[in-house]
Amino acid sequence: MRHRLMKDARQIWSSFRRLRSLWNCRSVSLSRQPAVSVLIIALGVFLAQAAQIGPAGTPQQRQVQEQSSDPRARIRSTVELVVVPVTVKDSKGNLVGDLRRDEFRVFEDGVEQQVSLFSTDAFPLSSVVLLDDDLKPKAAGQLQKSLIAIAGAFSESDEVALARFASFFTPVMEFTQDNDRLMAELKRLVSGDESFPDPESTAPHPAAGDQPIPGAPTTPQQPVADKSTKHLDDAIHAAAEALRGRDRERRKVIVLVSDGVDAKNNTYNYEQTLALLLSSDVSVYAIGTDAALLRRGASPLSRYARATGGDTYFVNNAPALSRAYAQVAEEARHQYTLAYVPAGTDRAQNYHSIEVRVRRPGLDVLSRDGYYLVRLP
Repeated sequence: MRHRLMKDARQIWSSFRRLRSLWNCRSVSLSRQPAVSVLIIALGVFLAQAAQIGPAGTPQQRQVQEQSSDPRARIRSTVELVVVPVTVKDSKGNLVGDLRRDEFRVFEDGVEQQVSLFSTDAFPLSSVVLLDDDLKPKAAGQLQKSLIAIAGAFSESDEVALARFASFFTPVMEFTQDNDRLMAELKRLVSGDESFPDPESTAPHPAAGDQPIPGAPTTPQQPVADKSTKHLDDAIHAAAEALRGRDRERRKVIVLVSDGVDAKNNTYNYEQTLALLLSSDVSVYAIGTDAALLRRGASPLSRYARATGGDTYFVNNAPALSRAYAQVAEEARHQYTLAYVPAGTDRAQNYHSIEVRVRRPGLDVLSRDGYYLVRLP
């Protein structure tokens, strides 16, 4: 029975990979939604069956919800498929892409889990490029010179939004897959023609149909006496809010360029911001400059990146910045994807830690610290 279920899982996963290839192909004109629904139902049926079998073939204690005549209701259960993107690097920082499924070990709350699904396929990105607008003159000039390179880092299947921050988070461009539009916005930033709104304009505005601008804080922000005070935690929190509703078939990432300086009077602290990132499956990829070069591992940039399964690059000139954009996008897009159905852990707890190990020695594994069963409000 277990052998048959695993065979079914491989067939479903193979079909899903082929579907995603079609999804990303712009020449396909057929409706995508029915095909997606079929695969979701098939995967749900498999998981509902797999939930009945424990490590030794004994029934698990999770209870499947009461079935009804609605076929969609029949596949709804309390089974959770936990998906974990993983990056592996060697001692020189190079990506390692030849690991096999049996070389990975996954632990939840210290309990080893059985990897149900494994993939090395590339995923499209949903990315907020978050730019520090309060850098020292030298670092600011380097950032200005490198901005155009951001457009070249993303493919036509990725969607990108732009934002800046200092005392306040300010959206610059909403999500788009149009690389020409992204390039135009970046050129405006470089030329200084971009007109940024005041902090008050991030609130609901009649011109937007009384709807908040994407990624804007949901509550009014009070101005502070020192306008140079930088609210890094609040900016990352706002970027995570902008990403949390994006398509789950995409890797959701924040590409953060900053010196890592952070005020003590943020509305959201590190723990609250990290909880939102993990709850929303968002990874932080930080590019550190100026003061971040001195602090490195002790910088908030490194803390956010490590905890969310992202990475940190430290640069000290414009060419290095330009290269870092492409490196970040490539790393985020090409990760191992592991998935498992949790077993042997306390499901009454909302937060669960994750640890990923590899059997091959001398490698560095990057993955998120954990996940929440119930998405945070």
